[in-house]
Amino acid sequence: MKGIDAPIGVFDSGVGGLTVVREIIRQLPSENIVYFGDTARVPYGTKSRDTVINYSEQIVHFLMTKEVKAIVIACNTATSYALDVLKDKLDIPIIGVVRPGAITAVNATRNGRIGIIATEGTVGSKIYPRVIREYNPEIQVVQKACPLFVSLVEEGWTNDPVTDEVARRYLRSLLDSNIDTLVLGCTHYPLLRKTIGRIVGEGVTLVNPAYETACSLRTLLQQEGLYRERGKTSYHFFVSDGAERFSKFANSILPVDLVPTRLVPIENY
Repeated sequence: MKGIDAPIGVFDSGVGGLTVVREIIRQLPSENIVYFGDTARVPYGTKSRDTVINYSEQIVHFLMTKEVKAIVIACNTATSYALDVLKDKLDIPIIGVVRPGAITAVNATRNGRIGIIATEGTVGSKIYPRVIREYNPEIQVVQKACPLFVSLVEEGWTNDPVTDEVARRYLRSLLDSNIDTLVLGCTHYPLLRKTIGRIVGEGVTLVNPAYETACSLRTLLQQEGLYRERGKTSYHFFVSDGAERFSKFANSILPVDLVPTRLVPIENY
């Protein structure tokens, strides 16, 4: 077993997983982190299940070279397709972002109608409806794929009239379904929280799985005797492409100074 000083490995298809890193830094401020963003192969939401599993296995092989003590899949699509496969192959704790968000949505809804916005891959996997109905089979779940959101976030268009219009079109059918809770089922989407919240209105509770995942991670580490309560921290960031652009974006949303981002030839792992 790895010691408590070993880092937590976090990975995503691109920059969206930084929303999970941000919450881990806020809620587990003494933990060391190694992050990998697969920026050369983003988005995952339009890729096949086998491809996403292959990518995820490569990334996990890389993270294991960094002696991580636990892994967080900060990508809903990779969680949907690869979490169970990876669990069977690893001897360290690994969690995804779906279940924490789903549980929170179940507890939050008042009228039993939950909306899910996510990538095409996550929607197609039907993992959110499946997990939600494990806790309450009576809940109605309405899903909507919002593939353009990822590109808009990656472009930095989080506050733009184009993004507002795209969001209105995506969210219209969910609002027509009378949802009162909406899960931001892609780690990019919390970066559009203000836009989405403005469009759906105060009557709809927004669930940010990034926040809930950080809470679940803390509980898991405590249970495994791996929780680090104090000590100097280090954060290391790796990507498969566009390191300078990634660093600029990360600096704009993370509550810490970012160390230089390094490129990794991920296909070699």
